[in-house]
Amino acid sequence: MLKSINENYKFIISLVLIIFVFSIRFPYYIDAPGGVSDIGKKIEIDGYDSTGSFNLTYVKEYRATIPTLLLSYIKKDWKVFKKEQVLLDTEDDKMYSLRDKILIDESVSDAIYASYTKANKKIDIISNRLLVTYISSESKTDLTVGDEILYLNNIKVTDKKEITNVISDLSIGDKINIKVKNNNKVYNRYAYIIDDSGSKKIGILISNINEYDTDPKINVKLDSNESGSSGGLIMALYIYNSLVPNDITNGMKIVGTGTLDIDGNVGSIGGIEYKLKSAEKSNADLFIVPNDENYNEAVRLKKENNYKIKIVGVSTFDEVIEYLENVT
Repeated sequence: MLKSINENYKFIISLVLIIFVFSIRFPYYIDAPGGVSDIGKKIEIDGYDSTGSFNLTYVKEYRATIPTLLLSYIKKDWKVFKKEQVLLDTEDDKMYSLRDKILIDESVSDAIYASYTKANKKIDIISNRLLVTYISSESKTDLTVGDEILYLNNIKVTDKKEITNVISDLSIGDKINIKVKNNNKVYNRYAYIIDDSGSKKIGILISNINEYDTDPKINVKLDSNESGSSGGLIMALYIYNSLVPNDITNGMKIVGTGTLDIDGNVGSIGGIEYKLKSAEKSNADLFIVPNDENYNEAVRLKKENNYKIKIVGVSTFDEVIEYLENVT
């Protein structure tokens, strides 16, 4: 045994050094082209068959290591960002990942609600969670990302408006006692009311995630590595199309991106250059984007690269459905 180790020590040392080099992380993130994924393979719902498809488009994100940084110099479409350009001011890597996981859960929740209500189908809230997703550097609190807020000053809260109402009755500098749940344990936290540009705040962002009783039943199964909120719009379109008699794909391969809140408002996303490129490469017929700087950038990129795909900018869920219902 000792002889074998002595004979192979150079190989063992080299292997350890290689593992060490590959594991060193630098304070950078790297964005790279992702691809297109049929959302119908992730959502189980009884509905009508579709002649076309709704597809997510995504960006791959890598932590910077020596190999990925070297590749970024070779691959021209890989972009390197400083850590502070990706993470919010009080976040670390763990908080960033947790925030993204919470956001995708919220996007699924909002997509289900928006699609079922638009299709006039049964949907009832059976439970909800108010989760802390971000804590600003100006806040004075011991809350942490992932806390589920249960009570403020012994007042049970079930949505964001109730939290706003509690805060509005207090004064700048007042302390709020907050009961939260995290990893199935209950904690007593606190926060002080701060002045945020003339408004009373506690310096946090909250995601509202609901669980529903629906008819027909729905089951959304996303991959463990999926995160963020940019798939909300396309998820809602697929669900809606499964609930109504008319097929709004009209036989098209539709790729889309954009956040969607519970009221049906479409919001801006990042990585539009990668997502448009993936949509074009997949031979999609239509690329749906938020009608803001995302749309303007997509149109510019289409012209610069001579893409053939049709680009549609939308601001609301109602607007995109109306457009698709009238495509001929």
